[in-house]
Amino acid sequence: MTWTITADQIGDLARGAALLGTGGGGDPYIGALLARQALGDGSVTAVGLDELPEDALVLTVAMMGAPTVMVEKLPSLDEIMAPVHALGTYLGRPVTHVACAEVGGVNSTIPIAAAAALGLPLVDADGMGRAFPELQMVLPTLYGVTASPLAFGDEKGNVGVLQTVDNKWTERIARVATVEMGCSVMISGFSMTGAQARESLVGGSLSHCIEIGRGIAAARDAKTDAVAATVDLLGGRELFGGKVVDVQRATTTGFARGRARIEGEGADALELEFQNEHLIARHGDEIMATTPDLIMVVEADSGEPITTEGLRYGQRVRVIAAPADERWHSAEALDMVGPAYFGYDLAPHRFDGTVSNGTVSYGTVSAGEHSVAAAPVPA
Repeated sequence: MTWTITADQIGDLARGAALLGTGGGGDPYIGALLARQALGDGSVTAVGLDELPEDALVLTVAMMGAPTVMVEKLPSLDEIMAPVHALGTYLGRPVTHVACAEVGGVNSTIPIAAAAALGLPLVDADGMGRAFPELQMVLPTLYGVTASPLAFGDEKGNVGVLQTVDNKWTERIARVATVEMGCSVMISGFSMTGAQARESLVGGSLSHCIEIGRGIAAARDAKTDAVAATVDLLGGRELFGGKVVDVQRATTTGFARGRARIEGEGADALELEFQNEHLIARHGDEIMATTPDLIMVVEADSGEPITTEGLRYGQRVRVIAAPADERWHSAEALDMVGPAYFGYDLAPHRFDGTVSNGTVSYGTVSAGEHSVAAAPVPA
């Protein structure tokens, strides 16, 4: 289905994306400002995966780096367009479509700004159905789509193109460049044909964001429980509710890392651990949910999503969980985004309380590329 995105839809889309971003993906307010600026009184054409021509050249556009940095280092439309122009020149082919690498926070709205500024259609899909902190953590990686050549650019006008041997190396080299360039850059990569995009992307994710955002607003206007409505829409469940009593957070190696503690009645408490996105929800000795399923924090009454950089002492919140795209629960995917990759010696726990199969290697990623130890949390 083909439809159009206009400025008056950005608020709902950004709200839904902030929720699916599982705490990460960047400040949705900043992304919404950029998208509205680029759209003006115009619109962007959104196309479904089934409408992509076979010979399309689809590029993802995103922010790479620590979401906390974007609050003070705002990107411009020129900065967003520069990597796309550089990559099109490098590939020697005209870019036909823009896509979202992740449907989380700012990385769901920056591609809208890119599409509007470049005059290109936007694919109603994304690479993961949520947000993850590292570049290679997208479903196209599982289908053999390479991140490189990857173009990147900063607010100073520096632009580069990387050609690497695999997606993990693209992440490693680009992350170092990102830190040197101020901990946030704009990137474009994962060039795909229409056939590759149909096979590997999560379809309908942008329209799903609008549906979620509208649902939250409608429930709030009707003075009904916006959180319960969101849980029903996502097919998830509520894990916990209470007051934020402690947040430890630091920007290290280009990520916002930390943990939060939420206290309920008496001494009852839930602990969240995050690296840009929420990775683990722990209730005492019980693991309630883990990556790759979605763990989300929302304001207790309004249902508004709260990002990890927005968590503050004293907030009244509710924590919900929902299922990830089922492809994330394959053994190969869990080696890339499961708890073990991030340093947790525990099995992936699904949001419904079940445990994923034991075919992944806990404690060490089976490919041997990423040795893990205790999860890095700032003092």
